Amino acid sequence: MKVDLMRKVDFYIGVPLCFFFSILFRIISLLKACRDKFIFLRKGNIQPKNILFIELSEMGSAILVDPAMKKLQRSLIGSELFFLIFKRNKPSLNLLNTIKEENIFTISEDSFLSLTFDTLRFLMWARVRNIDTVIDLELFSRFTALLTILSGAGNCVGFYGYHNEGLYRGDFLTHRVSYNPHIHIAKNFISLINALLSNKLEVPYSKTLITDEEIRLDKVTIEDKQKIEMINKIEKLCPMFSRDKNRIVLINPNASEMLIQRRWNLKNFSLLIQYILNDYPDVVVLITGSAGEREEAEKLRLSVKNNRCYNFAGESKFHELPALYSVAHCMVTNDSGPGHFSAVLDMPTFVLYGPETPKLYGSLGNSKAIYAALACSPCVSAANHRKTSCTDNVCLKIISPEYVYGVIKPCLNSKGILDLRQLRDMGIERG
Repeated sequence: MKVDLMRKVDFYIGVPLCFFFSILFRIISLLKACRDKFIFLRKGNIQPKNILFIELSEMGSAILVDPAMKKLQRSLIGSELFFLIFKRNKPSLNLLNTIKEENIFTISEDSFLSLTFDTLRFLMWARVRNIDTVIDLELFSRFTALLTILSGAGNCVGFYGYHNEGLYRGDFLTHRVSYNPHIHIAKNFISLINALLSNKLEVPYSKTLITDEEIRLDKVTIEDKQKIEMINKIEKLCPMFSRDKNRIVLINPNASEMLIQRRWNLKNFSLLIQYILNDYPDVVVLITGSAGEREEAEKLRLSVKNNRCYNFAGESKFHELPALYSVAHCMVTNDSGPGHFSAVLDMPTFVLYGPETPKLYGSLGNSKAIYAALACSPCVSAANHRKTSCTDNVCLKIISPEYVYGVIKPCLNSKGILDLRQLRDMGIERG
């Protein structure tokens, strides 16, 4: 389904359904003589054991929520964590492997029929696994709100609009958390955990201090064998590259179709690559992306006109990205998934921001934000469901290739600690 269609369905169908089920569950609550007068004021009193996280639409958020999930694991020893996500976004969960493979349920959004079918399967799956707690990570999505209440969980934790207009999604959360648009989204995710762990009723949740230390990501370790396999692949596909003399710079010119305004112009990327290759003869540039983005990457490669620039889009599987990042010197990327995926390693990453702000959605890794901070930026937020009417992303156009080159040049001047010559065959044949 197209993004705009999903937004319309979420609003025109989701709002009435949220209202209907709010009334229904309030009546059920009264009939059961709940100790609180209204269901939206009650506090879930079920000891969390089987806890489901819902984050459907953002691959990057599956990384940003990891500190929150780790905190919950430390706080509730013996609890089991589950995750619900769109099928195409599932690979991002496997980077840190916090959730067991068998505890991940995926929904296909390819069509309305597949979405409906998988939703019904999920409702059965949740009950079979006795899900008692749901933590809805989405920012005011009606669809995930409905999934939360229909899962049968006794504890329902999520963001609530309170006095914000236009963010209605029902009144059945047991733990209403006030979304804070002035702190990083990873800290907002921690606030959901704090609300669940609170031993008292709060209006609103969560009246806690969340430090930067709490949102630090765990790092992954890449074995030498994986690095060597990646180097072998690069040497095979890129004749001008040699581990004995070259450094790898990654360029990711792509961004999700959900917000194409996040894309820096390809001409700018082309000039940036030319600056890098002209000044650093030991650098090889790999243009990354998915197989579906290969054609656009090829246009960029051809515009550079340098045989040390290669189209690497579609050449590495998602699970191979950590190995690719582990052998690269640095990466320049639009504000998209790779900026977050690389955060599980120490590779320097430079991320271009425009319609969104790094203050709220910045990478948690070794990352530097490049952001013009215009008067109109950021133009997408939870309040507008991350949809903008802007068709002229001046916020990115104003960022020149010369400026970006100046930002990354100190990194290029530094040889760093990565020495690809140390990666010898160790019994694995090249190419």
